[in-house]
Amino acid sequence: MFENIPKLVDNTLRALAQTGYMVVISLAVSIVLGGLLGLLIYLTSEELFLRNRVINNIMNVAVNIIRSIPFLILMIFLLPLSKLIVGTKIGPDAVIVPLSICNTAFFARLAEASFSEVDRGVIEAFVASGAPKISVITKILFPEAFPSFVKNITVTALSVLGYSAMAGLVGGGGLGDLAYRYGYQQYKTDVLLVCIILLIVLVQLIQYTGDGIVSRINKKR
Repeated sequence: MFENIPKLVDNTLRALAQTGYMVVISLAVSIVLGGLLGLLIYLTSEELFLRNRVINNIMNVAVNIIRSIPFLILMIFLLPLSKLIVGTKIGPDAVIVPLSICNTAFFARLAEASFSEVDRGVIEAFVASGAPKISVITKILFPEAFPSFVKNITVTALSVLGYSAMAGLVGGGGLGDLAYRYGYQQYKTDVLLVCIILLIVLVQLIQYTGDGIVSRINKKR
């Protein structure tokens, strides 16, 4: 059943490495930019901080527009931008650009939700005591939202992994590309099955690691 696998070991390992590369880089960008964007959306919606309806609405609309476009369409649309930034429209580097943009918007919404879950009464108490707003953000908002933040990083990592599998449709490399070229176009079912198994293993590892980190954080609180 797996007669094609020995011939494609190098291809499979390369595809696995490409998937890992795309996920790690895109996730890092999404966490940094999405976390900052989510924080700004939260702060500009709260009277206790920097409420500004105009800026808040602009950021909300931008996030909603990106999230409303199916990733495959967004990826194709952003290929010229990938060419401008990384110098190519194919390969893992090219796919990282749309992956990062898509999941930045996704994580921004999750980060905003994490900050919104923080007990408003605690925040109001610190603000009333005269504490600087930056201190409230760093000493109350971030620590209280951190467990939820980590959970959402796990969710985003799984999202990035899932979207990275679509990279094969535009020659982006990774397990999706391997499954598409060999499993679909060449009818090598065993290759397709191996790609599915590897993706399942990656999902389980990400979920297990994320749950473990959250559990440790909660025990220390």
